[in-house]
Amino acid sequence: MRWATFQIPPATVERIGVVRGDEIHAMAPGPRLIDLLGDDGERLAAAGAKTLASPAEVLRVARVRLLPPIPRPPAVRDFMTFRQHIEVIRKSQGLELPKQFFEIPVFYFTNPHALVGAHDPVPMPPGCQNLDFECEIGVVIGRDGANLDPKNAADHVIGFCLFNDWSARDVQRNEMEMRLGPAKGKDTATTLGPWLVTKDEIEPWRRQNGYDLEMVVSVNGREYGRDKWANAYWSIGEIISYASRGTKVCAGDVLGTGTCGNGCLAELRARDAAAYPWLAVGDEIVYEVERLGRIANRIVAGPPLIPLRS
Repeated sequence: MRWATFQIPPATVERIGVVRGDEIHAMAPGPRLIDLLGDDGERLAAAGAKTLASPAEVLRVARVRLLPPIPRPPAVRDFMTFRQHIEVIRKSQGLELPKQFFEIPVFYFTNPHALVGAHDPVPMPPGCQNLDFECEIGVVIGRDGANLDPKNAADHVIGFCLFNDWSARDVQRNEMEMRLGPAKGKDTATTLGPWLVTKDEIEPWRRQNGYDLEMVVSVNGREYGRDKWANAYWSIGEIISYASRGTKVCAGDVLGTGTCGNGCLAELRARDAAAYPWLAVGDEIVYEVERLGRIANRIVAGPPLIPLRS
């Protein structure tokens, strides 16, 4: 099933429903998608079957504002799992791929309060001149778990969505001189959407450490890059196991797979900076993944930088 969280403008009430084609079979206002998680998926499946059989109303997708499927997840972790992405960037800096890449799927915590929907505008971060996109897959945890074994950790997944980690590269470079972060370089926006696709929907395409699904990004109608999810070095089970090591993952947590090959400007510019300028106000970035959907965000002016000291 495909589950959407949405609003019907101008109302701001959040609702959920099952997506079929270009329609949403909506539940009555009240339940949140995270309220239907916490088990092996039975509660979500039962709610979906009931909603399809007797929806509160049926809406055209084009009529609603799509929100992140889980608008306020308990935690958002973002990993590095695609070798090409990190290897090309490190090489452009005169650095080798560190041995730790092959030992652990490193991650950072990002801002769960800065998530935006599939078609929402993305503000330019304060002080940023080098804005980048990063094309990833969002892995949504369906039930709690701690110290999970990588062999069965993927059993805790309820589904997937598109994940675009907007990165202020100049802000990130500056703050990480202190060997801490990224923080403000990743703090303004992350797109999740367009909906949550339950894992059974794409099981036939499972290959290697991911799925045999094409990931494509374009800017202002021009294709910039593509890769396949199956090219990931670390599997879903491995990243969940590492996230849960010595702690726990919770229902509703979102884990980003990390940027795919050819999936960000930092990598593309390492090959040809003139052909891939940093993002500017007015640019529209479209990111599509086979069988998971399409998100399209336009860059808009953000708030001014407020100095910390005069």
